[in-house]
Amino acid sequence: MPRRRRPPRPGALADLSPTRILSQIVALQLAYYACAAILIIFTAAVAGKEISTDLLFSWKSLRGDTTVGWTLGLVWVLNSLTCAVFILLLIARSKLVLDFALTIHFIHLIVTSLYSHSIPTNLFWWALQICSATLMTSLGVWACQWRELRPINFGGNGGATKPQANGSAAEDGGGESRGRGRGRGRDGAGEYEMVGMGEGENSV
Repeated sequence: MPRRRRPPRPGALADLSPTRILSQIVALQLAYYACAAILIIFTAAVAGKEISTDLLFSWKSLRGDTTVGWTLGLVWVLNSLTCAVFILLLIARSKLVLDFALTIHFIHLIVTSLYSHSIPTNLFWWALQICSATLMTSLGVWACQWRELRPINFGGNGGATKPQANGSAAEDGGGESRGRGRGRGRDGAGEYEMVGMGEGENSV
């Protein structure tokens, strides 16, 4: 008799799907470069500098001995903080934040090396990447954990009783208290039954 296989954990195949992981990496990388491009264009326009793709892809522009290099470094740090928001929206799992953050910076290393035709040798560039990855991971993990630990609201109070002004409690199903005809007294003293006047006189 063939051995029965255990059913997969709900959501396991969806979470580990290569197609989904690849799509998330592509989306995060595009968001990473889009936000960096917007920040770099805005900063260059304000500073009156010439806008070129070297500011985005070349590692030679990031230098610690020029004002442009330090300004670009600040822009990339701000970009890492912004990318943490996209990690929260697209990933939303704290244990996967480090993997995606390192993947983003690794792909950026490959793109920069191909664009510049050489591996970065500037220590300022490497220090900036380490700082950017650290900030992105720290903020992303904190944001995802905050989202994961939020209390779940099931909504409504159900059939909870609402206190009345005289101290008694009435049920939500219509707002009328029970006590007419045969039922339980409002003071909780027990059940009673209304008796007609004629029947009461005969019993005296």
